[in-house]
Formats: sequence, C-alpha cells, structure tokens
Amino acid sequence: MGHWYFRGIQRGIFLSMALSASTLPAATSVNRAKDVIHDHESAVRQLQKTANLAWWDANLSGKEADFTRKENLQNQLDAVLHNQKRFREIESLKNDAFLPGESPLLARQIELLYYAYQPAQMDAELNRQLNAKSNEIEKVFNTYRAEVAGKSYTANEIGEVLKNSVDSVLRKEAWESSKKVGKLVEKDLLDLVRLRNQAAKNLGYANFHAMQLALNEQDSYEVLHLFDELDALTRGPFLKVKAEIDARLSERFHLTPKALMPWHYSDLFFQEVPAVFSYNPDEIYRNLDIADFTRRFYASIGLPVDDMLTRSSLYEQPGKSPHAFCTDIDREGDVRVLMNVKPNQQWMSTSLHEFGHSIYSSKYIPTSLPYLLRGEAHILTTEGLAMMFQRLVRKSAWLREMGVRVPNPASMDVAEKKMMRAELLIFSRWTQVIFRFEKSMYENPDQDLNKLWWDLVEKYQGLNRPAGRNAPDYATKIHVVVAPCYYHNYQMGELFASQVHHKIADLLGQSPDKVIYVNEPKVGAFLREKLFAPGASLKWNPLTEFVTGAPLSTHAFAEDLD
Repeated sequence: MGHWYFRGIQRGIFLSMALSASTLPAATSVNRAKDVIHDHESAVRQLQKTANLAWWDANLSGKEADFTRKENLQNQLDAVLHNQKRFREIESLKNDAFLPGESPLLARQIELLYYAYQPAQMDAELNRQLNAKSNEIEKVFNTYRAEVAGKSYTANEIGEVLKNSVDSVLRKEAWESSKKVGKLVEKDLLDLVRLRNQAAKNLGYANFHAMQLALNEQDSYEVLHLFDELDALTRGPFLKVKAEIDARLSERFHLTPKALMPWHYSDLFFQEVPAVFSYNPDEIYRNLDIADFTRRFYASIGLPVDDMLTRSSLYEQPGKSPHAFCTDIDREGDVRVLMNVKPNQQWMSTSLHEFGHSIYSSKYIPTSLPYLLRGEAHILTTEGLAMMFQRLVRKSAWLREMGVRVPNPASMDVAEKKMMRAELLIFSRWTQVIFRFEKSMYENPDQDLNKLWWDLVEKYQGLNRPAGRNAPDYATKIHVVVAPCYYHNYQMGELFASQVHHKIADLLGQSPDKVIYVNEPKVGAFLREKLFAPGASLKWNPLTEFVTGAPLSTHAFAEDLD
C-alpha cells in the first residue's frame, strides 16, 4: 500500500484527519522503503547465491563451461539491477529527508541499494561486453602457467625460485616468464578500461576510477591527500630499509646495489620483504599443518572457523585459480576460502588473512540484521581485520603460545621487529604504485602505460627499470583486471589494522608490540560486539570511530613504524 499511498498524496486524494500531517511523509517513506527492499530481495537473493556458487566453481576448475555459466549468471544479476523503475524509486528514497530519522536501518539499506543499482543503469549491451571481457581475462589468469627452462611452473614454484635461488639467470627467466601473462591480456584489458570509462561517463562520473571511489563512499581528493601524507611519512624510512636490504642482496648475488634488478627481490612486485634478516621463517613453518594451525588459533580467541575450513578449497589442483580469496556465498553462513597452501610463512600469513575475512562475514555478523546489512561495513574494514591477524606470523611469542618450538627466539624477535617495520613500509610504497597507476590510467588510458608503470615503480619503490623493457607489466597484477580501483583499500586497511590492534592492546592492558591474541577470548568478544554486530549498518568511518574511538588516521600506523 505504501507505494500507491504516496502517489495518492501527490494527487491530492482526501486523507483521514486521524493521521496527522507530521507523520504522513515519514510513514509513507518507511512503507515505500520496505516495499523496495522486499522486491529487490525477492528478485536477487537466490540468483546471487547461484551466481556466487558459479563463480566459486569457475575458480576451482578453470573450465570453459564453468566460466560461461558464471558470465551468464552475472548478466542475469546485472539485468535485475538494471531495473530502471526500481532505481528511480531507490534514488527518490535516498534523497528522502524523512527516512533516516524514522528508520536508520531502512535508510542505510536504501543507500546500499543505490550504490548497487546505479552502476547497473549503464546500457545493457555495454554491461554484457564488460562482463565478457572481464571473464575472458580472468580465465587467462587462472589457467596461465609460466614456462622456465622448458618446464611449466605454478605460481608457488615461481615464488620458490624468487625466494631461494641464487642463480640470477634463472631468476630473470622466472620473472620474465611470469610477466608474459600481461601481453596475453593487454588488449582486452585496455578495451575493458575504455568500456569502464564509457560506462562511468554515461552515469555522470569523470572516469571509472572516480566512480568506483564514489560508489564505495570515498572521496577521491581525501584518498589522494591520505596517500600524499603516507608518502611523506614513509619515504625516508623506506629508503633506509631498502638500502639495508639492497646491501644484503648485493652480497647474496655478488652484485653492486645499482646492478640489482626486480627479479633479485623475493616476489614479482616487491610487495613483500626479502628474507635477508638473519633467519629463515620457512624452516619453522615447513612441518606445520597450516589449516590446523589456523583452526586452533581462531578457536583460541573464541571465533571457530571449523565449518568454513571444511567448505574451503585449500590446495593446488589443475585449472584452479593460483590466488587466494574468501567469499560469502549466501549471507547465511556459507563462507568459503580458496587457497593453494604450501607449508611456509607466506601461506600461513595468507591463511590467517583469508580466515580473518571469513570471521567478518555472515558467519559472525548477527542474523538478526536485515539481509542487506549482513556484510562488512567496507572493503577497508575487512581488509584491515585480515591484515591485523596476518601480522602475527613473524612473532616468536605467538608461535610459542601456539605450541611451536622456536630454535632461537631472541634472534627471531630481533629479525621480526625489522621485518615487521620493513613489511609495513614496503607494502605501503607498493600500494602507492597501484593507486596512482590506476588513477592515472583511467584519467588517460591513451598514454604510454608501460612507461607510466615503471616511472611509478622507480619513484615509489626505488627499483631499477630493466634496460630496454617495454612490456605491459601493469597488466600482470590480477587486481588491476578483476578488482579494479580496489588496491588503495589494502593500505587504508593497514591503517585500520593498526588502529584496531592498539585498541585491543588497551583492552588487554598490554603494549601493542606484545599482544599476540592467542587464548584471549576477550578478543573475539570485542570483535563480535564492536566490529561484527553493526554489519554494514554504519559507514566505514563512523564504524572506525565506534570500534576504536577515533576516525581513521595514520597515527597508530606511524607508531608501528617506530
């Protein structure tokens, strides 16, 4: 009745005098909002679950048929969100001054629906083209395997070469072969960038990057200011850390620091710390059951993940995505993680990270919340929680509390302190590259993107550009393709991680550098009450204040760099 009741008011139909003029608009807004939300859920809920399962299957198998089904279901979902009549009603309710005061939860759901429906208002054929291009590129990434010395290498095997080999020729071949995926997807990616920009401009945005930030409730200028602040904060300390790393790598490879090339670092993008600080953490993790370790840790803080582990896919198999992610299938507790676990520190870190995402999901977000609010407040808040947990892997006290014998804990602790600081600095500089590259690429996709990429890598990471190299290395980072304009949220998540960690330290009465969480159910109770309970009912910055007592800032992160 709400919808037609509102139209009745517009036409001046006589209304009962028993209903006061002051309550009419608010009551009508509430009824209209309820109707719109009900209609949306009726159309989307089962379809979204089916599409999520198809996406999961495609990433497990890599099969053409599974990717085709995934694409078809995404098109069906987008067709529902393309409903222009419903979008106009959502837009009207979003601008309704009465709704937030009358029902904040309904107002928040309408707001989230607006951000879901607005990008789907693009031309339907354009949307299908976007989905087809993205699907094709994702398929290439999932099935591509580098070839080194005539042998096919998995992503894990390439990682082992870059971590452990002292053969510069082999390292270079492994690095260059991994980067060849960029050439395979370059044309489709550039087409995708232009199509994304076309869609964004048709919807009134300057470009796709600006649109993505706006739809994620972020202001482009504020994010840029934050990254400028982080650049100033980290530049000097990073250069000192990198000089120390380069000195040690020079000894290892018998080269001058100026002769070090990108393949001399321990990963494809220099987003991680090379293992140069006097201990090899992989020796500790080599004999550990990563999955069981993860299970025991989360159980110890009162947030068991056993059922999610059972539903997850943890190990390599042909055709499977070589990456890692967590997905909530239905907002009713079916939460899964995809990984390709090997017994080393990197995968222990990844496991803590992905299952950190898993607990911040419909597994522990209350089912009493409306369906639309049973999710994280924002990308950066779930990334922040995941990063907070993954930081534990370098702490000897954490390992000992988890029952692992650490051969030389004093040595590990000295190295850990250096490694943690280096890790925060290195990752911060890497996120500068991605954020600024994507911003510039969508502002001007016709520029020399190969040059832009290496200009930024040199400026923010201090890596040497390989002589004469002119290849689409930017296209080798899967996030640029399938999670565009997302990466800055990892760095904002690092700020959130530091801020929440310091709050937990206060709660436990410990200094932040001593907190290891193990066997502290207070940690789980705090997260349930402060972070999980609101779900998506609060925007990310009000939620940050609710959890930590202050807006998001660089303060706690800066303390962690000291």
